[in-house]
Amino acid sequence: MQTLKLRSGQTIPVLGMGTWQMGENRRDRAAEIAALQHGLDLGLSLIDTAEMYGEGGAEEVIAQAIANRRSDAFLVSKVYPHNASKRGAIAACDRSLKRLKTDYLDLYLLHWRGSIPLAETLDAFHTLQEAGKIRSYGVSNFDIDDMEEASSLNGGNAIVINQVLYNLMRRGIEWDLLPWCQQRQISVMAYSPIEQGRLLNHQTLQKIAHARSVTVAQVAISWLLHQNNIIVIPKSSRIEHINQNYAALELNLSTEELALLDEAFPPPTHSVPLQML
Repeated sequence: MQTLKLRSGQTIPVLGMGTWQMGENRRDRAAEIAALQHGLDLGLSLIDTAEMYGEGGAEEVIAQAIANRRSDAFLVSKVYPHNASKRGAIAACDRSLKRLKTDYLDLYLLHWRGSIPLAETLDAFHTLQEAGKIRSYGVSNFDIDDMEEASSLNGGNAIVINQVLYNLMRRGIEWDLLPWCQQRQISVMAYSPIEQGRLLNHQTLQKIAHARSVTVAQVAISWLLHQNNIIVIPKSSRIEHINQNYAALELNLSTEELALLDEAFPPPTHSVPLQML
């Protein structure tokens, strides 16, 4: 499994398993657990979740998937902005740990910027880290102005990840946010690599996928894996998706194919506000 080294010293896989929309329907729970367990068997140890996903339901699914194999998993969870006060974030983390049936998170993120001062959230994260409840921390959906502000605060120099929307249709971060993070050894975690399915019908992607006998999703994920210092977390609720995602690790796009994708999805030529899904 390809990995990156975070500025905290932790090693993290470049491809993980996203759990958005998991835990929302009990009829799907067995299949979701089986998919995550299959991913762990393949070495996809990174599991990304949030207290928002299924209002804790996704974390409960993960708890069943990692039962008796916590050491196989790199767990990431996120706190709601309205819970990101000093006391609120600590309490939210404790609830997540209880649902996940573990005593620590490998990485804890602020899900998006809210009204609570960032200094207070960073103070909470530092307290949680000192208590051994989280190994490291970061942010999500932060644009460059947010990152600059957060980095200037006490504890801001310990931010290791910014999780953002990044895919072929959403390349705006390449203009400023991505280089800014790379210069400071802050890794970028890309969510929604196939734009919630909207990329699947694009003709250029279909042409490349057909020529290589792979899926469109694999081409889109592979393109992200070709970028520097990027971690990708596609949705992983079914075993067939896990297998396809995993196979994308072995798909090396050619210079010509990458050029075709640049032509179909041009990189930014000016600053673009960070987008969210």
